[in-house]
Formats: sequence, C-alpha cells, structure tokens
Amino acid sequence: MRLSRRGLLRAGLAGTAATALGGLASGCAVPTGSTGRNMVLWYWDGGLGETVVRQARTRFDNAVDLRAVKIGGYYRSKLITTLAGRAHIPDIAGLKGEDMASYLPDADQFVDLRTLGADRLKSGYLPWKWQAGIAEDGRMVGFPIDCGPVAHYYQYAVFRKAGLPYEPADVSAELNTWEKFFTAGEQLKKRLPGTYLLTDITSVFEMSVNQGTERFVDRDRHFIGDGEHVRAAWDRAVEAKRRRIVSNLVSGTPDQWSAVEDGTLPSQLNASWATNDIKNGVPRTKGRWRVAGCPGGPSNIGGSFLSITRACREPERAFEIITWVLGAANQAQGFVDAGLFPSTPASYGMRKLREPDPFFGGQITMDVFGPAARRVPVAYASPYDMALGQPVKDEIKNVGVLGKNPGQAWKDAMSKCRRIAQHLGVSV
Repeated sequence: MRLSRRGLLRAGLAGTAATALGGLASGCAVPTGSTGRNMVLWYWDGGLGETVVRQARTRFDNAVDLRAVKIGGYYRSKLITTLAGRAHIPDIAGLKGEDMASYLPDADQFVDLRTLGADRLKSGYLPWKWQAGIAEDGRMVGFPIDCGPVAHYYQYAVFRKAGLPYEPADVSAELNTWEKFFTAGEQLKKRLPGTYLLTDITSVFEMSVNQGTERFVDRDRHFIGDGEHVRAAWDRAVEAKRRRIVSNLVSGTPDQWSAVEDGTLPSQLNASWATNDIKNGVPRTKGRWRVAGCPGGPSNIGGSFLSITRACREPERAFEIITWVLGAANQAQGFVDAGLFPSTPASYGMRKLREPDPFFGGQITMDVFGPAARRVPVAYASPYDMALGQPVKDEIKNVGVLGKNPGQAWKDAMSKCRRIAQHLGVSV
C-alpha cells in the first residue's frame, strides 16, 4: 500500500494531537535519495555521537559521499512532511524513540531491515529495544541506537549532610521504593530547609508509568489511560506534592539550574543521557554527583533508531553504514561523546565505559545503568500513546507547578483524552 499524504499527517497527529506541519522549516532542501555517490543521513543534535559520524564519512568515502545533516526544530514533523511530499527524502533517517510507535503503521515507507539481514544481528542488542523497532506485521523499521535507562542522580555531600544514605550502593538499597524515597525527601527538607528532593512531580508520574507494562492504549485500540496503572502513577505524583518534597520550579529553566548548582535541588530522576545535560548545564558541580538505582525499579526514557527510507537507491550500502555506526564499539563511543546509552550489552564491559567518571566522583556509572537497561519492563507501544498521554502529563504538571486541584485536573485530563480518542478512532 502506498501511504497517502493524509495518512502520514494522521500518523503525525497520533504522535502529538497537533498538525504534523507544525514547526516545518521552509528549507530542508537535501538531495532526494542517493544518486551516484550521494547518500543523505538525517539526525538531530545529540542523536548520534559526532566522532562516529565523522569516522563513518571517512570509512565509506570510497563507496559513497555520506552527507550527515542535522535537522533542527520539530524533527518528526519535518520528516513526516517530507515523506508525505515525496521529495527531498533522506536515505537514512533517525527516528526518535518516543515517536517510534507512530511510524510503525506506515512501515511501507521504510525498507524492512530483515530483508537486508538484520535478524543475524539481533542477539547483539537488548531484546526489548530490538522489538520496539518492529511493526505488528513483523517488518523491521528501526535499528536500535541507544536507550535511556533511568537512574537517581544525587549530590553526595548534600545527602551526607542531611543524614541520608550517600554511597551509591547504599542509596540504591535503602531508597529502593517510592515510599522510602519520599521519606528521604521529607528528611532532606527537614534537615536542610529550602532543599527539595525533586524539581517537580512530573518525573514521578512518568517514571511510575514507565515502570509498568501498560501505557495509554492497548493492542485492541482501546484507551486504558483511565486504568489503575495510570491512576496509581498519578496518585503517587500527587503524594509527592502533598508531602512538599518537590520545588515550584520548572525543569530546564535558569532558576532550576541555579538551584541545582547551589545544592538546593540536589537530586533528580532521569535517563542515562542526562549525564550530558548535567555536565553541560552545571559544569561547576563536577565531582559532587553520584548515580543510584531508580526507586520502584527500572524504567526507560527515550532512545532512538536509524531507518532506511524507501527512497534510498542503495539500501544494502545504507544498511552496511547503519550496522557499522551502531555496532557495540561505536555505541560505546556514542556514550562517551553524547551520553547515548548503548543498546548493545557487549558495550557495557568495554574499557572506555568502565573508566571512573570524575564528574560523578570517580564512580563507574555503568554499574548502575547497565543492569537497569537489561531489566526495563516490556510494554506495548501504541501509535496513539503520545497523543493520549499528553493531556494527563499536562494536567499533572498543572497540579505540580500551578497548584491545580488534583481531582479537577484528573477530570479535565480524562475529558481531553476522550475527545482526542474519538477524533483518532480509539475506543473509550
């Protein structure tokens, strides 16, 4: 089946409940498919390790002129619109992990990587991550880049001063449940007034949902975002607010980074790629940080894929490039360069990932991230999860930042979800 422009825009809507044309730049003028020696790779800033991208251009220079193009702005919208327009389509395209499910119904716009021999490489990748790139009919759309196992980042000296466990193994063991984690937050605030365990309650909600095996839409296209698994995550986030262990700051703002730097926000729950965010955002905190396990168990945020579009005239060559770029050694380099946690377990024992990290007080962070990545729970990812999860995330943020009544916020979220579900053809 040839996907229509309307079909692709519908897929974009399922990802954001907004038009796929949003944020489209008028440029994006790159060659359509590979012509002769030309081959175009689309990715985003931080989507691949720059060292490996440079090496790939050199390695394959005798066979192809590889143009690696960073696409800014709303990457997914630009890619969807480009595919729908059937012009200026890249040969190789990165697909963000949070968007992956929205591409799978349109698998015919990509080369089935199994036809190029992907199955023989399957054993080298995390099983749950590999499966996330496969459509329901078995076609493989995405080849795994990274994943995002979640950890508890904390400032060693602040925890020690507050009388909390402060060695990574002790924090992992003694704050391993949400209740113990929240109690630690109360002690932190009591011992060090003005200090908060978390920036906001959104992270509690998202980590809790991701620790389960269900999301917002099931395989039968039913909305399940009103189910007990989501409501339990919601109530847990509200509890964090009630116990006053979260700040009133917004993540990513200058005020938040300032509080992180001065130690009044000494803790956060985030994915492995946040190592780079912390290093770049608050470089003066070098040496203060440690990493421990996430309370409540393993969770994952993000992690992306590379695909080969149907416009590619040399899919075998493109597959050769992809599999080299995403081999175990190069994925290890991607973690060093950009904090892209490898989807290849063979990387975890490599020397460059076993080096003590001075930023994290000499800790070997792989000892935390590696086991977490192997134990991420498997959940069905629906193309409609993002659209139907966003109203819930928006409303829990309203509770945390604006102080909205939690009961009213839940009702508003469910009302919005039902309207969106009806528009998308999801039963409620």
